[in-house]
Amino acid sequence: MTGPTGLALYTRTARASSARVIGAYSTSFGLASRLLPRPVRGRVADVYALVRVADEIVDGPATEAGMGGADKRAVLDALEAETLSAIEHGFSANLVVHAFAVTARETGIGPELLRPFFRSMRMDTREIPALDEQAYRRYIHGSAEVVGSMCLRAFATEDPRLRLDDELEEGARRLGAAFQKVNFLRDLADDVERLGRVYLPGVDPGRFTDADKDRVVDEIAEDLDVAARAVVRLPPASRRATAAAAALFGELNERLRATPAAELLRRRVSVPTAVKLRLVARAALGRVPA
Repeated sequence: MTGPTGLALYTRTARASSARVIGAYSTSFGLASRLLPRPVRGRVADVYALVRVADEIVDGPATEAGMGGADKRAVLDALEAETLSAIEHGFSANLVVHAFAVTARETGIGPELLRPFFRSMRMDTREIPALDEQAYRRYIHGSAEVVGSMCLRAFATEDPRLRLDDELEEGARRLGAAFQKVNFLRDLADDVERLGRVYLPGVDPGRFTDADKDRVVDEIAEDLDVAARAVVRLPPASRRATAAAAALFGELNERLRATPAAELLRRRVSVPTAVKLRLVARAALGRVPA
């Protein structure tokens, strides 16, 4: 039996590249995504890979290569234009972009989700030492909430009968926001020391208190509670995988709650591998409460 050729072979190769990206960069998402059916898992990996490439432009490797802010913005602009073109035409010479475009065409991801994402990424290329409340909410929407909406569209392909509504959209956005806020707290020390930036509004790292930390932790817990009401409505495998990811970040949030604020400026909180495996196993058995 012969294998795929032409565009089918190219797409399969592109999607294999996306799977390599999520496998290399994310233990939590990679672990939870194993509970998904293969086609849905591939689409989620395609979303993750594009988001990760954009994040790497603004958050590390591009800087190490010698790029400044203007150079990074030019690369982001080109990546956004290439992605929108690939969605329209069904092809890109960039394997990660091609895989994302195929998934976007299959799921209905369009410019209304992509443009806010790239706007937030461009914010990271400018020397803004702190975000005010409005900029923070705008950044969260583009960097996290729309990514949750993209993943929701991938999950919906598990069951074509699922109709997206306001509750599902809100749950997806709030789950994405919760993940982002957890990472803001986990990465506080690195963001301050390496980037000279504080994402959380009203936070002075020189006077970062337990009250500051608890305010964010409580907001994350509320986001997770809202998201849980939508998660139970997802198709079975997507429900288990999303519940696993939510449980992993919920565990992180509780560990952040238990960690003194001053300590967050010295170390990155994590969940031990054995605990991650236990949480994912519980989700696989449907034992993670919504």
